[in-house]
Formats: sequence, structure tokens, C-alpha cells
Amino acid sequence: MPKLKIGTILDDKPVKLAIELPAQVNRDLIAYAEVLGRETGQTIEPAKLVAPMLARFMSTDRAFARSRREERETNQSNRAPFVPPKKAS
Repeated sequence: MPKLKIGTILDDKPVKLAIELPAQVNRDLIAYAEVLGRETGQTIEPAKLVAPMLARFMSTDRAFARSRREERETNQSNRAPFVPPKKAS
């Protein structure tokens, strides 16, 4: 069986987000949690999969990465250059 796309679920400080999922997506999420649980020997709560799945999706989306990179470059180029203070003589 090939490895699943997400690894260990980290215990991180959560931000609450309320979402509605289509029934089929919810069933698939439950099934994914069961498969991951068998693979890792952990009991996985399906809701805990949403954040790492979204993170993985965004980290592998090349268009998103390009857009973020361009945004950072634009923000950096709009800053005034750093000029060190002159030394007192």
C-alpha cells in the first residue's frame, strides 16, 4: 500500500473554524482517518485531518506558492531601504 500524503498529526494550538462539508467528503474524511489510524497505530479524529490536508494542499500548489512569493517580493521592494545611522565624529 502506498504511503498516505500526510504524516503524524502535530499537537498545535488550534484556531476554531466552522465548516460544512458535503456528505460524501465527510464520509471520505472518516474513511481516510480510519486508514491513517491503521497505518500509524493511532486513533485519528477525522476533524483533525482537515488542517494538515489543507496545509499539504497549499504547500504543493505551485500557483499559490508563486503568488505568495511575488507578493513577498512586492512588499519587500516597496519598503524604504535601510540606511545605517552615521557615526558621531
